[in-house]
Amino acid sequence: MSSSTPPSVLLNTGVQMPLLGLGTYKLLDPEGVYRAVDAALAAGYRAFDSAAVYRNEADLGRALKELLPKHGLTREDVFITSKLGPKDQGERAMEGALHSLAQLDLAYIDLYLIHWPGTRDLDVSDQRNPNNRAQSWAALEELHAEGKLKAIGVSNYTPAHMRELMQSCRIPPAVLQVEFHPRFCQSELRRVCEEYGVCFQAYSSLGKGELVSDPVVMEVAKTCECTPAQVLLRWAVQQGVPVLPKSSNPDRIKDNSRIFDFTLSKTDMDRLSALDCGQKFCRGASAVV
Repeated sequence: MSSSTPPSVLLNTGVQMPLLGLGTYKLLDPEGVYRAVDAALAAGYRAFDSAAVYRNEADLGRALKELLPKHGLTREDVFITSKLGPKDQGERAMEGALHSLAQLDLAYIDLYLIHWPGTRDLDVSDQRNPNNRAQSWAALEELHAEGKLKAIGVSNYTPAHMRELMQSCRIPPAVLQVEFHPRFCQSELRRVCEEYGVCFQAYSSLGKGELVSDPVVMEVAKTCECTPAQVLLRWAVQQGVPVLPKSSNPDRIKDNSRIFDFTLSKTDMDRLSALDCGQKFCRGASAVV
């Protein structure tokens, strides 16, 4: 992957977001975050994804501050995403977003998402959830207008949640980040995003590691002379879907950056897409009202 101009997708804000980013879920120690960010920057990554609930925003901010000069980069060369925790959904959203800014020690965050459609300590069927989502979005719109959040979006929203948001928002979401892989193709949700001009972004592209041993994925990998992880990531980006593979292993981080060095045939793409069976590996949001 080119270190100067990484492949990207155009958001509805007019900003380019890299197709490949480093996910930092479960990277909990400062040294591990530092090593992963160092390896990622060396491999050409220019996007990093964190969240309040990951409890590593401060570590990521410190690592970037130290490592960007080492790699001849500035703040403007990287795209930083973080997310509002469910405990701050609603009236505490402004406070939560500003806390993320402070933890990251940044003047602005490139993309800030509502992490979950529900609220911590509320039942998924609690009728206060829709109002809390609306309150959170209003706070994010305000911070977006102030330039502190360059783009705003959501994560784990269903088609119903997306339609609800689009009916009430002043600023449309730039991104929807959800679980996406060959066994969970999210066709309806992708259509909704296309209808509203929202970038559909994937997490858990490897199905928590289970999909790398899928027989079809392994066959395609053998044919392409690449790793199963590269096949799964390439399947997404070849459809224009940004991915956020997470790893603390420098070699795997480098391997994952090579997904732009090959192309899957239409036959291989179709074989992978045919694995779709609605299987989710992550906790679903569909029950949240």
